[in-house]
Amino acid sequence: MFRFANPEYLYLLFLLPVLIAGFIFLNIQKRKAAQKLGDLRLVKRLMPELSLKRSYLKFWLVFAICVLGIIVAARPQFGTKVEKVERKGIELVIAIDVSNSMLARDVNPDRLSKAKQILTRIVDERKNDKVAIVVFAGESYVQLPMTTDIQSAKIFLDNINTSLVPVQGTVIGSAINMAMNSFTSDKEVDKSIILITDGEDHEDNGVQMAQQAGAAGIQINVVGIGTPEGSPVPSSPNSNDMKKDNEGNVVVSKLNEEMCKQIAQAGKGMYVRADNSNNALKSLQAELDKLQKKNVDGVSYSEYDEKFQFFAWCMLVLLIIEVCIFDKKNKIFRGIRLFK
Repeated sequence: MFRFANPEYLYLLFLLPVLIAGFIFLNIQKRKAAQKLGDLRLVKRLMPELSLKRSYLKFWLVFAICVLGIIVAARPQFGTKVEKVERKGIELVIAIDVSNSMLARDVNPDRLSKAKQILTRIVDERKNDKVAIVVFAGESYVQLPMTTDIQSAKIFLDNINTSLVPVQGTVIGSAINMAMNSFTSDKEVDKSIILITDGEDHEDNGVQMAQQAGAAGIQINVVGIGTPEGSPVPSSPNSNDMKKDNEGNVVVSKLNEEMCKQIAQAGKGMYVRADNSNNALKSLQAELDKLQKKNVDGVSYSEYDEKFQFFAWCMLVLLIIEVCIFDKKNKIFRGIRLFK
């Protein structure tokens, strides 16, 4: 298994475009200054020791050194020793609504972001459980098969967005069916589905599928996201333009609490509405803790080898090359025409 021991340093990669923009800006300023002296071809003849190609090469060497330095600081590692571990837990499938209505901002910052925050905190507390993730809108898909790798589950949750499912709509029944099929065949382990949605079901079989799940011993807990008063739906994430219907009216999405409660009751679970407090999270964790925990097999990496050395050596070689390349043509090496 590959990982970074200090992944927070990888955020520095977002600063690299600023470095490129700064280099482009400085080159534009240099060109403007040279143009003030006269014709560029004449200026180059008067200052033959200058080399634009050298400055470009030096910049990209510095750029590569920065990238490698960030990777070294993040400490890439490979797991080398795998241990089979036994722990007591449950099997949990997270089914999350990614329809466009989840972009509504009647909860802060928006429904989908709030749902991801809640689910990430739930997963953080379920370190002994197996977890799977299902996303749904007009169709449903398994985003992450059943796994004991909680870290991977958190990464998948973080990357969930409304573009994952191309067909829009909300098919809760299909999502429940997909979630039921995501469990293992182990009948000794208690199973639960966390369904997080605004309840705008475009099918009529959500409650029926929840009843089937309950009859099969699979608990369904529903987290309602949004408000009964509703909110306009942005046309895209971070957009201030709102969706409109064919008559030009702004589309308002409302939390359908009645539907959510019916599904939770049919699935022999509980319904909670997500808000800006931790009440929903605490209630849900308490409900999951009531389930009987059984032995859940999994694997764990107990030893990791550092792999930053290769990147460090590459960085050192590039640094030496960069230092040896002068902005101006060196008189000693003027006869060697690597750069014109």
